[in-house]
Amino acid sequence: MTDPQPLGAPDSGSVPILELEDVGFRYRSGTAALEGVSLTIRTGEAVGIVGESGAGKSTLLRLLLGLDRPTIGAVRFDGSPLDGRDRRRVRRFRASVQAVFQDPYSSLDPRQRIDRIVGEPLRSLGLEDASGAARRATAALEAVGLPQDAGRRYPHEFSGGQRQRIAIARAIVSNPRLLLADEPVSALDMTTRIQVIDLLAELREQYGLALVLVSHDLGTVAALCERTLVLQGGRVVEAGDTAQILHDPREPYTRRLISSIPRLPR
Repeated sequence: MTDPQPLGAPDSGSVPILELEDVGFRYRSGTAALEGVSLTIRTGEAVGIVGESGAGKSTLLRLLLGLDRPTIGAVRFDGSPLDGRDRRRVRRFRASVQAVFQDPYSSLDPRQRIDRIVGEPLRSLGLEDASGAARRATAALEAVGLPQDAGRRYPHEFSGGQRQRIAIARAIVSNPRLLLADEPVSALDMTTRIQVIDLLAELREQYGLALVLVSHDLGTVAALCERTLVLQGGRVVEAGDTAQILHDPREPYTRRLISSIPRLPR
């Protein structure tokens, strides 16, 4: 891993890392999952995406990851359309945008040692040979607070919180500019949840990572994100400063989310 750069305020004049413009997505059945969603993610900022189950959060995440293409609207990476036919550009996108998911155990191959799991993005993207990938995997594991021998062990030898740290190490090993986190702490107990939230905040500051946090929990979003989008039925019903949304929500739907979901103790 390269030396971390200090996190500064997002540069409002810079080209966004990722940008969604008036995006809609429909399933083959014709059912609309997203309608008219716009989102700009710039260097160093943290954005929360919240809503109940079925609000469209997972669909939006798949568009941000380039796993699905919008039915209408545009997705741009570094100011240009994300085109799957440009292999060089796709490889750069994959290195720059990484994800952490809800259940770390299901995303970690139980047959592989941890050093190979963490180094896999580097090998698959052609960024390092085997020795280089192993070296950077060790550095990434150290960065998330795991012991030196972690790379020689297997997923079943770790607790749930440690497995999520492994998943985070795999996500940061390619030195990404943007981390997409999908309910990264919801499967953890409260104490471990707070530890992982603190880790994400530390990594974001240390490496200047932009962060998109997808969650049903406004408390988790409040701990990490300056800006929040509230989704309901595939539409953005409220967007703005996280603290303002928490303390003075405009929409009844947002007020219901805040009142029904407990915040993390700090």
